[in-house]
Amino acid sequence: MYSKAFLCLLFCLLLSPLKAQETYSIPSSANKILFLGNSITYGGGYVNYVESYLRLTYPERNWEFINVGLPSETVSGLSEEGHAGGQFPRPDLHERLDRILATVKPDLIFSCYGMNDGIYLPFDEDRFEAYRKGQEKLHQKTVSSGVPIIHLTPPVYDKRKGAAYANVLSIYSSWLLSKQYTENWMVIDLHWPMRKFLEDQRNVDRDFMLAADGIHPGDQGHWIMARSLLKGLGEYKNLDTDLPETAFQKFPKGMQVLALVEEKQQLSKDAWLSHIGHNRPGMNEGIPLPEALTRSAALIVAVEKMLK
Repeated sequence: MYSKAFLCLLFCLLLSPLKAQETYSIPSSANKILFLGNSITYGGGYVNYVESYLRLTYPERNWEFINVGLPSETVSGLSEEGHAGGQFPRPDLHERLDRILATVKPDLIFSCYGMNDGIYLPFDEDRFEAYRKGQEKLHQKTVSSGVPIIHLTPPVYDKRKGAAYANVLSIYSSWLLSKQYTENWMVIDLHWPMRKFLEDQRNVDRDFMLAADGIHPGDQGHWIMARSLLKGLGEYKNLDTDLPETAFQKFPKGMQVLALVEEKQQLSKDAWLSHIGHNRPGMNEGIPLPEALTRSAALIVAVEKMLK
């Protein structure tokens, strides 16, 4: 007899390639956009690309993009023995989620978890259940707070660093995609497009990598993530390129806007994290949030002037 979890996995894996990506739109009333996630989100490349693209495409919108990604964090609440050399366990999103919602008061959330949630071990039903429960708890909390959430499947883990864990993230991604059909969740797939891109590139160049450590994408990997997210929002303009520079060079002032957005996000994300509070040692304190908001606003004014 097969377990229920195994049958769920089989269903998910069969389902994911069969249906095209659903597309969503950001409501016209949604101005404050929040990004939740782990170190990949904290790194911020895909967040910067998405923000820059949307500002360039919709200069009339009064956007605010807030990144509170936290390195090492999980949505499952799991942590491997001896994480960070035994210095601290992985932070759990749910420890700070209420504070995030109360402090930021977002209009829309993008959430990207999974990379850390299997704690880099082969598939295990208990760990999978913890991931599912953590995602469901996050979803219920945000929806009950009146905030729509778009879940993002986790980025690809390079199978050359461990085929077993690469398979774990494919399973987690397929399950998350299945929630579109079983629970009407909004889900945008980053994992499978990223995996296909990696495999296609390796057919041409066997040494190609999206992430040197198998986990944290470089600029191109973050662009593939951003491109998939934007396509999930029904966008298509200038998304026919595999490099971020090529895409933003197609926009008038595109590279200048990207540079200002990167500067804004760099000074604001640590300020937000410190202001909200978290349990992850070793993070930059950042400047006080009021100062960060003032300086961020000045940078956005510069962007708006540039786009007039």
